Amino acid sequence: MSRGEVLDIPAIMMRLPHRYPFLLVDRVTECVPGDRICAVKNVSINEPFFQGHFPGRPLMPGVLIVEAMAQATGILTYETVGGSGQEDIIYYFVGIDKARFKRPVEPGDQLILRAQLLKSRHQVWRFSATAQVDGELCAEAELMCAARPYSARGQTRHGT
Repeated sequence: MSRGEVLDIPAIMMRLPHRYPFLLVDRVTECVPGDRICAVKNVSINEPFFQGHFPGRPLMPGVLIVEAMAQATGILTYETVGGSGQEDIIYYFVGIDKARFKRPVEPGDQLILRAQLLKSRHQVWRFSATAQVDGELCAEAELMCAARPYSARGQTRHGT
């Protein structure tokens, strides 16, 4: 990814194994490998989780906000280690510390996901991550991801 490049859904799907309904990053607006990422999740009333969380007061579950932040860190990790040629590697979300939720996320909100690489060691990366709506903090956490070989019954991470 070059500086100033925006990643859309097809480009994100080349970097993450997630698919609908669990792909929670809609766009990457900034990515500086080895440093930081800024991504967007557009929260729609059509999200499948809103049927049950909660009827009459739809809120995005906190665990899915954290998952969206983790997916952004996965993209940053992918870009940090060099991008293409990693079809046999997957980045797992392996840890969470200091998670705090400050504001509910509702249908119609645009969630801005930011992550900063804190350190990496032996194929494990630690990030500071936040999620904001309209400049207001919704959630924050320290997240960890780890690189592992991808083996899904002979398929690559892209399903071929």
